Amino acid sequence: MARRIVDVLLPLALDQPYSYAAGDLAVAPGDLVTVPLGTRACTGVVWGDNPNPDPRLDNRIKAIADKLDLPPLRDEMRKLVDWVSHYTLAPRGMVLRMALRMGDGLGPERERLGVRLAGSPPPRMTAARARVLRALADGLVRGKGEAAKEAGVSPGVIDGLIDEGTLETVVLPPEPIARPPDADFAPPDLSPEQAAAAATLRDAVRAKAFATFLLDGVTGSGKTEVYFEGVAEAIRGGRQVLILMPEIALTAQSLDRFSARFGVRPAEWHSEITPRKRARTWQGVAEGDVQVVAGARSALFLPFADLGLIIVDEEHDPAYKQEDGVRYHARDMAVVRARIGALPIVLASATPSVETEVNARKGRYRRLSLPQRFGGQALPHVEAIDLSREGPPRGRWIAPRLAGAVKDAIERKQQALLFLNRRGYAPLTLCRACGYRFACPQCDAWLVDHRFKRQLVCHHCGYSTPHPPACPNCEAVDSFAACGPGVERLEEEVGTLFPEARVLIMSSDLLTSVEKLREELTEIQEGRVDIIIGTQLVAKGHHFPRLNLVGIVDADLGLSNGDPRAAERTFQLLSQVAGRAGREEGQGYGLIQTHQPEHPVMRALIAGDREAFYASEIDIRERLHYPPFGRLASLIVSGSDRAAVETHARKLAAIAPRDERVRVLGPAEAPVSLLRGRHRFRLLIKSPRAFDLSGWMRDWLGLAPKTTGDLKREIDIDPTSFL
Repeated sequence: MARRIVDVLLPLALDQPYSYAAGDLAVAPGDLVTVPLGTRACTGVVWGDNPNPDPRLDNRIKAIADKLDLPPLRDEMRKLVDWVSHYTLAPRGMVLRMALRMGDGLGPERERLGVRLAGSPPPRMTAARARVLRALADGLVRGKGEAAKEAGVSPGVIDGLIDEGTLETVVLPPEPIARPPDADFAPPDLSPEQAAAAATLRDAVRAKAFATFLLDGVTGSGKTEVYFEGVAEAIRGGRQVLILMPEIALTAQSLDRFSARFGVRPAEWHSEITPRKRARTWQGVAEGDVQVVAGARSALFLPFADLGLIIVDEEHDPAYKQEDGVRYHARDMAVVRARIGALPIVLASATPSVETEVNARKGRYRRLSLPQRFGGQALPHVEAIDLSREGPPRGRWIAPRLAGAVKDAIERKQQALLFLNRRGYAPLTLCRACGYRFACPQCDAWLVDHRFKRQLVCHHCGYSTPHPPACPNCEAVDSFAACGPGVERLEEEVGTLFPEARVLIMSSDLLTSVEKLREELTEIQEGRVDIIIGTQLVAKGHHFPRLNLVGIVDADLGLSNGDPRAAERTFQLLSQVAGRAGREEGQGYGLIQTHQPEHPVMRALIAGDREAFYASEIDIRERLHYPPFGRLASLIVSGSDRAAVETHARKLAAIAPRDERVRVLGPAEAPVSLLRGRHRFRLLIKSPRAFDLSGWMRDWLGLAPKTTGDLKREIDIDPTSFL
């Protein structure tokens, strides 16, 4: 009998599976196995049978070492891996690696010990021991820590009673990753518009068919409550749900709202969970024990046993794009996963991406509109402050009109938010004596002054250095000048203008943990903060009940970087920030400081005319054949030798397959031409929307010369960053 040969895909930078002998193991496609690879063992996935192995390799084919006692990767998950690899040009093994991020904690559970009353009282009774006996008099089992806390004693008292034989230890079952949510725990009171949208989602979940919905609602309209009704329907049907969020560490309020609706928190999936919890969550999802997962973009590759609904909250957010390794957009790949799995997907946003908006206008996505804020609250009134006519005094950054509005808000016992999307104290430090500017030695970037950390920091590579005592160029002392504001400098000015105000800075570089963020959010919600100074961290779905004034200190900041998506991103970000105001009571106000009040983005924000912005932006994209009316791909060549990098990039351009539908632009130095000590040249490829750009790129790279030395090629299909 001929031995059975199967192909096993390994989570490595390999595009093709390796062949192994199945031996006596009954393995099927999707099974997780351990196989020998060189001198080590590696976990892989059986990708299929190989009925015609290369006869020249017959004596070299090794056998599978073991079949793991884990749920197999379902067919739809393997199809997703193949699809993402084909589309992004990433090796299949690297895509598979994202699906096998179960950590190193799989295996037997560590025992959890509980205690209960078992024997007679101890010979020596103390007040602490008496409290323990009273607390455990009901005979129920409690964890050791829980028993100590309930009785108000130290764990040592519990241990002493165990030694005396008064208490006995009992092995407790493992704590579940997430308790089953109750679909009917706290049904919401929905407005007519919300109820209609929710009914549509419930019908879609019951239909068990692919459909894409754009849940399009203004800030504060209750989009979360609507898609929770779709989640509830999936729970009632015993199916699983994935809720993608742009940055899970920033969405504590959303998880609390889930708990208020369903009685429990969902399972979380993000970079800060422990390896053991990651392993248990992965296994619980694969076995169907975990019903709802709320996670960052990597949660898209979890091996759900029976996925019934995908939610992509804040679908427009740039954080959904993975910018290293496998370069994919989680929103787009989520739509692909929903299509492969024949299930509905909801894209929720108050400011949809242009791609999603066009798909909704063309009927590819079904729009569910929530045009009014829940409870009848009015949208904020937005005005511009023209900095060329009524700007702040020299050396200040807050215009008098904005300062007056903040003063009024504080006097009314309301909160004000000052938004500046720039971390640190100042973006540039120079010497007044000689003009020397502090730059990163590894990147084409200025060092940002971080006064709180007493460091000059590169925001591209993380390089940092203490403030020097004298100029390194001319040795002048006390000659440094900070140019431009960051949030730390803004706090300094706020302290001068409002010395009695309670001020809190919200910036990602100042947060030490998710718990710290949640504490700060609680301070704001409870009214213990008067003025919030924040970066884009404050724009991501937070609900601040007492916040009625938003001041955008530099609205032009995102419009000056040459990015073709700059207008869209600026409009989305500023709309989301302004939308924090007046969500619960009173009239919200937004004041936008700008040098360009006539810019289409500013006009749309001030007039509250979202349609005008989309009409203008869609028209520009269509005329220029930019996405979604055309396709782009980026190829960056990098290395330590600038001449070698440029030469290789020019060779690539010269051998590009000729096709009149494709334009190859470049090579040219990338906007950030030096990054982490590597020189970078970029080629930008442009094609019609219906063109198979991934296939053309694959053919091109098949002709490419091999890279030598430390040269590296990075491919990004559908790039969103142009730096």
